[in-house]
Amino acid sequence: MTASLPRRSDVAPESKWDIEHLFATPAEWDAEFAALEATLPSLAEFKSRLANPDMIAAYLGRSETLASRLSRLNNYAFMSASVDASDTDANARRERVTGLAGAFAAAIAFAEPELLALPADTLSAWTRTPELRMYAHFFDNLERQRPHVRSADVEEVLGLVRGPFGAARTIHPTLVNTDLDLGTVGGVKIGHGNIDRLTQDPDREVRRGAWEAYADAHLKFANTMAASLSAGVRQDVFVARVRGYENSLHAALSPNNIPVEVFHTLIDTYRRHVGTWHRYWRARARLLGLERLREYDVKAPLTAEPPRVSYEQSVEWICEGMAPLGTEYVNAMRSGLTTERWVDVYPNEGKRQGAYSSGTQGTLPYIFMSYADSLFSLSTLAHEIGHSMHSYLTWRSQPYVYSRYSLFVAEVASNFNQAMVRRHLFGARPDEDFQIALIEEAMSNFHRYFFIMPTLARFELDIHERVERGEALSARTLNALMADLLAEGYGDGVEMDRERSGVTWAQFSTHLYSNFYVFQYATGISAAHQLLARFDGDTQAAREDYLAFLRAGGSLYPLDALKLAGVDMRSGEAVERTFEVLADYVDRLEKIVDAREGR
Repeated sequence: MTASLPRRSDVAPESKWDIEHLFATPAEWDAEFAALEATLPSLAEFKSRLANPDMIAAYLGRSETLASRLSRLNNYAFMSASVDASDTDANARRERVTGLAGAFAAAIAFAEPELLALPADTLSAWTRTPELRMYAHFFDNLERQRPHVRSADVEEVLGLVRGPFGAARTIHPTLVNTDLDLGTVGGVKIGHGNIDRLTQDPDREVRRGAWEAYADAHLKFANTMAASLSAGVRQDVFVARVRGYENSLHAALSPNNIPVEVFHTLIDTYRRHVGTWHRYWRARARLLGLERLREYDVKAPLTAEPPRVSYEQSVEWICEGMAPLGTEYVNAMRSGLTTERWVDVYPNEGKRQGAYSSGTQGTLPYIFMSYADSLFSLSTLAHEIGHSMHSYLTWRSQPYVYSRYSLFVAEVASNFNQAMVRRHLFGARPDEDFQIALIEEAMSNFHRYFFIMPTLARFELDIHERVERGEALSARTLNALMADLLAEGYGDGVEMDRERSGVTWAQFSTHLYSNFYVFQYATGISAAHQLLARFDGDTQAAREDYLAFLRAGGSLYPLDALKLAGVDMRSGEAVERTFEVLADYVDRLEKIVDAREGR
């Protein structure tokens, strides 16, 4: 049985991230906030003056400096609130910086309309001058977005509403992370930091109690969460229409030059291969000795003694697995995971759910997680360090304008690390129990990224289309839609509790407010496995191409950056290949079960 969570103040400093690298104290953050707020009006001196390369370069330099400072403030605020949702001061800083971000967006709203008022050939010619040469891709992307950039006045309004619009994406996670009583199971208080461990408990009653209590807590406030999600979707639709996009999906994908066909190809391929998941549920039930799975059995341990993997062991195995990327990569990664304290490692009371990588150019590439001495936690750490190393190499290679890369490519680097480390462990630990545990970890990862995320993507598309048609969203309709989509994925392999499964959407209190973010987990894992296959051949070429992709950051469109690494996501080949990988894991599991049953 899992022990109760420690208070944040009781967590050892060496297990916490080095947030003081950002600001030594909250007072220092307050001082920088006031200084930046006072500096924003200085951007007005560029208004109506962006008419020559020197002035444009000066404006871009000033705005990038302020954006960098804002990002530093933002990271500190959100990181502080993430580790302790009960910290009212941290939550207040998060609210304040959200408002400041809106003010910054309003302050620079004049720039893009002014730049696009210049003749396209003039702007293109200026990008060949020394002052603006590095901005060539930036201006190319701006020109591509010309039909969707509005007048300076409208852009200013759109900037100003970012703060109020942030309320929807703040209300839901605040409710979930602060006010939701998740109950107890077996005398242990359920938290977002330990729910995964509880639903992986060998005791089926513990799993059932934890899964049901977690779902029931969300059901209790489903109407409030539905109202919040409805507001978020309506905001997406509003912005899409103001900017003249065909629909919300087009509005989400167009800024990164991703055709909507990439989204639909993923969904179509998932639906064609959903039978692979039905096979997996049946094999899992046989290995667990169950006639049929329930939802709370999806994470049940498949071995009597799952391997306990300490954080320190995870670091070693991750470094061994990533060795094909070279000494420089591995040494930087090892230092970040240990002495440089990139990682906030363990769960504590008030720590929000999930895991993420954060930071900005000039800071550490931080990692947030709740490590639990398991292969699953090892996989999560490998995933997040993939993000952080992507950032680390981008920040060292690109100017600020390209220091941020798209979500589409972000999920490739993270999933690639997981796949690379898993491949290493399959070869290094041949004993059957460990192999089963590895298959289980792989399937757990695929379950999240290749089952839950495509399902949520379908859910997200459906609810946006409903709002675009003028329909209302309610907890009842959202729950019914979610249950229907999950039922298709479970097939006859899982006996469902439709009411509790139906509220799954509410358990993703941040993802569904990022406007078609979740499908990129599935495209990311697909591209990652196609990249991994390249390492079966010319390892040196594969490494050089992959590192070039990581260093490119935002200097290329996402699909072009992936082509640099050797993957074409315009076709469905990567998704098809990854379903083959998934089917191979199911084949392995079925053979083990057959052998144990004497078949």
